Amino acid sequence: MPGPAALSAAAAVALVAALLLAWREEAGPGTGPSKPKLPKLREDFKMQNKSVFILGASGESGKVLLKEILEQNLFARVTLIGRRELSFEEEAYKNVNQEVVDFEKLEDYASAFQGHDVGFCCLGTTRSKAGAEGFVRVDRDYVLKSAELAKSGGCKHFNLLSSKGADKSSNFLYLQVKGEVEARVGELKFDRYSIFRPGVLLCNRQESRPGEWLIRKFFGFLPDSWASGHSVPVLTLARAMLNNMVRPSDKQMEILDNKAIHELGKAHGVLKP
Repeated sequence: MPGPAALSAAAAVALVAALLLAWREEAGPGTGPSKPKLPKLREDFKMQNKSVFILGASGESGKVLLKEILEQNLFARVTLIGRRELSFEEEAYKNVNQEVVDFEKLEDYASAFQGHDVGFCCLGTTRSKAGAEGFVRVDRDYVLKSAELAKSGGCKHFNLLSSKGADKSSNFLYLQVKGEVEARVGELKFDRYSIFRPGVLLCNRQESRPGEWLIRKFFGFLPDSWASGHSVPVLTLARAMLNNMVRPSDKQMEILDNKAIHELGKAHGVLKP
């Protein structure tokens, strides 16, 4: 039988192995002690006193994104660019700047896009609301012109809310336009360009979209494992956008699909590069 010394050595080895396993589970696969966790990344980002603009803050995605930005206190200056001024009652919104522009004459409002380090574009409409021509004008022309002005104004990191299945060669107008604007914004060569392609966005819209309402109800009855592959809560999307923004990246362009959005939006520890 092994002696007491042998048993003590074995117990020590087992303890060390258990501690290493616990550390790896806490840090996540492929991570090391030199990689900062999400709270540290956020603090480092805050210290840079950056400025951000949001396009489409009146929509569901932009509204939630704005709320998260203010709650996390990530920026020294927050500016909303839109066709009308928004009303806020909460104290947290008192220092939010607003620039009212005419999207048909954006060249006249270039100053609104000046001096921002980061930009988020959640601008968009639907074919049923604006017609085919109006949809193309908003989701492609307005977005592209805004991106051009942002680039000229010094924006380094442009974040574009697109759609799952976006493809400029698609036969479906919606996916075709989304894919086309992705590519054309990419030609502007921002220092960092992040494209988010979520599935069905789960939210409670104020405006009536019966088709989307039915789809959201449908996904609500599905198992989480299946629904998460084709849909995502708007809050998860907003958090994914911000978590992605604060993590360092050497990629000039990155595309985040629905799965990546879920992973990033629910992350709390070390983020994968």
